[in-house]
Amino acid sequence: MITSTSDPNTVEPDYDRLSEIKAFDESKAGVKGLVDAGISKIPRMFIEPPDIHGKGSSFDGRIPTLDLDGIDRDATRRKRVSNEIKDASERWGFFQVVNHGIPLSILDEMLNGARRFFEQDNEEKKVFYTRDPSKPVTYYSNYHLYTSPAANWRDSLSCFMAPIPPDSEKLPAPCRYGRIEPKNYVKLKCIWP
Repeated sequence: MITSTSDPNTVEPDYDRLSEIKAFDESKAGVKGLVDAGISKIPRMFIEPPDIHGKGSSFDGRIPTLDLDGIDRDATRRKRVSNEIKDASERWGFFQVVNHGIPLSILDEMLNGARRFFEQDNEEKKVFYTRDPSKPVTYYSNYHLYTSPAANWRDSLSCFMAPIPPDSEKLPAPCRYGRIEPKNYVKLKCIWP
């Protein structure tokens, strides 16, 4: 998070946030494009007003960790983990999952594929840049770009792999690493009551 200690209205009184956001979005270059262009100043659209989160923070640095061990064999455990997922989703918006059954080699290759994607030339990435959530593969910067008070300093690549994964040729080339059968690795099926 980037915050400003000065009053944003006194720094640039003629600031047009919507124009800055549109230009950024239409470039389809994302945050990495700004970095690659060698910017020397963080664009104002990324700077949060100092009072946006209120006084203090209750975050203690611990991310909820959910253990999926045994959910495929024990209905009571499955129900408990389902409730933990619901709670973590509502209170935190994210969580870490352990004992999910996905081999480390697959996780490593997924991370490497994402790194390779973001290191590509911008023209290669632009093919996947969209704000259309119905697309099977999306590359975008800031999901809430047009509605949040400040943009996040991140780019995202998303791909829906379930219930039916897209054909390999529809994935970005750096992210193609053979067919992964989710049913062979993921214990999440049938977790919701």
